[in-house]
Amino acid sequence: MRAEIIAIGDELTSGQRLDTNSQWLAERLLELGVPVAFHTTVGDVLADNVEIFRRAIARAEIVVASGGLGPTADDLTRHAIAELAGVELVRDDAALAHIKALFARRKREMPPANEIQAMFPRGSRVIPNPHGSAPGIDIDVGRDSVARHAAAERRPTRIFALPGVPAEMKEMWESSVAPAIREHLGITKTICHYRIKCFGVGESDLEAMLPDLIARQRYPLVGITVSQATITLRITAEGDTREAALAAMQPTIDTIHACLGDLVFGYEDDELQDVVVRLLRERKKTLMVTEWATGGMLSEWLAEAGAEDVFHGGLVMMGQSEWHHPNNRGSHDADYELIVGTRPQADSPTTAPGNLIVMLVHGNQIIRKEFPFAGHPEILRPRAAKQALNLLRLNLVGK
Repeated sequence: MRAEIIAIGDELTSGQRLDTNSQWLAERLLELGVPVAFHTTVGDVLADNVEIFRRAIARAEIVVASGGLGPTADDLTRHAIAELAGVELVRDDAALAHIKALFARRKREMPPANEIQAMFPRGSRVIPNPHGSAPGIDIDVGRDSVARHAAAERRPTRIFALPGVPAEMKEMWESSVAPAIREHLGITKTICHYRIKCFGVGESDLEAMLPDLIARQRYPLVGITVSQATITLRITAEGDTREAALAAMQPTIDTIHACLGDLVFGYEDDELQDVVVRLLRERKKTLMVTEWATGGMLSEWLAEAGAEDVFHGGLVMMGQSEWHHPNNRGSHDADYELIVGTRPQADSPTTAPGNLIVMLVHGNQIIRKEFPFAGHPEILRPRAAKQALNLLRLNLVGK
């Protein structure tokens, strides 16, 4: 069993809008135990849409599409699915009544063009859209009718077409599509995921520290992803209840902690700044920062983490740093100060930086760490900010 996700719209193929719907849908499908084999993006051309759906049902048992259900001439999803299935579009009176009522509540007259949103491929099921004018489409399409090489016993592909508006799509998924897929697949067990956040080594080094845990056929399954130097381990298990699924994960969680130790900094949605702010609050400590190498990212993250009560402010400097201990920190009255900067290479003092330097000042104690500072510019600033936060985190937990 596998799925394909189709994102529809010229605004996506042209790069004018980022496709976040597909990412969200892929995560939800995995939670149901349905791996996504293909992501496809297609523009607003009818023939292209028909061909994309044709390919999708030939290689996937579940197809979820977003976009193309509006009332304008370039909204072609319903037409493409009808042509694919070889059926005509028919009006659903209940859907039309809902759309008219929606306009009436908004004290607007429904334009005639919106009537197309109540048209569905014959034989399909309506996915209600409580807060929008674009109901979704749920239809089974025989795979043999579009793929002559398909075996006769292959069951039809289930297509779910949802609007592209993220809020509407997510609500419709939770209320209608996810339950329909669970019933369709006979899913009775609860599938749970748990994320463990790590920082301090590279992905390959961390994977080497976890013997056999990342094997694809292992249970519970452990996946590994990296974003801006933060490594996330995602554990997946199932059980008759959520509690049983979480219990099945526990030996794997214990092994990860035993192997990685202080490289683990948080769980689920935690970021380093969230953990540091919690630790400062628990210990009733305060912080200020002086940063050269991050362009103010460290201060921004702390502010976004809601650290007003523990963050006493930051000084952002531009350009190369000349390393010395600032003599004005007493005026800030903070328990900790983080100083982040770079030291130029000796043979190239005015161009590329050589090393990142992080200093943590606490009372009369000064901890100074130096790290290689190289790589793509997009990753250098967040990595520098995280090195500083991690140094403070380790100090706060007594490491």
